[in-house]
Amino acid sequence: MPKAIRPLTEGELEEASALCLRSKAHWGYDAAFMAACRDELSLCAADLVDGLSVGLRNEDALLGVAQVIGQNRAWELEKLFVDPGAMGKGIGSQLFAWAVAAVESRGGETLSIDSDPQAADFYRRMGAEDAGYAPSLSIPGRSLPRLRYRLDRPG
Repeated sequence: MPKAIRPLTEGELEEASALCLRSKAHWGYDAAFMAACRDELSLCAADLVDGLSVGLRNEDALLGVAQVIGQNRAWELEKLFVDPGAMGKGIGSQLFAWAVAAVESRGGETLSIDSDPQAADFYRRMGAEDAGYAPSLSIPGRSLPRLRYRLDRPG
């Protein structure tokens, strides 16, 4: 059974970055695409500030990673990746719920998500709504679905 979601440590940065890359590669992207995404999918010590980058472990394996960034009312889901072997087991839903709670506890009202096209339906199932497209930070000319989750929903 997965343990609690907790902030990543500096000693886990390499493992977490490798998980992000494995998760992205799961969608069938070629080596050139993955090389172009490497920096964007990697975590560094600066990402550990304020506990906004977390991992979910089961025994000795890291199963998922999530990161939110922002301030005041507008936040972004910077990363949410699940190890391919753990997909479909509720890890992504747990990490998304953590992200919503983390943003809400800091007074956030919206969580923007620039999603891989393969993951957009997952975010829609979580309650996010389509909000246009955003340019890829790694691949010139590529657009990503932008979704928005509103935390300030009535009732």
